[in-house]
Amino acid sequence: MGVNAFISHRGSDASLAERLATELKNAGVDVWLDNWEINLGDSIVERMQQGLSGSSYLILCYSVDGVAAPWIGREWMSALARQLDGHAVKILPVRLSGGQPPEILADIKYADLVRDWDAGVAQLRRALV
Repeated sequence: MGVNAFISHRGSDASLAERLATELKNAGVDVWLDNWEINLGDSIVERMQQGLSGSSYLILCYSVDGVAAPWIGREWMSALARQLDGHAVKILPVRLSGGQPPEILADIKYADLVRDWDAGVAQLRRALV
């Protein structure tokens, strides 16, 4: 596929996010995942900025713990600001472990991996074009 997809998730969902990233990578998607891209000694903020600015898609993973944590909030808000500024970035919401979308994104259809993991991943793969 050759697309760049930044996976935004809470730390409490790291194992599910890595499972999702692995499946997308195996399907040919160029995936940015913090655990894969931020190494010991790296500037976390710099690496995140590079990942976000180079991505065409932000996969926003909804969590039972919410999406209002500082890092995840900055990631999706950054993508939304870029989108509103005319950049070609698309937010793809994913219900990874539960939770609800932020009010401003509530109208965007999401893939529900809680209800049916395989069907949700298939929907996500189709959206990554």
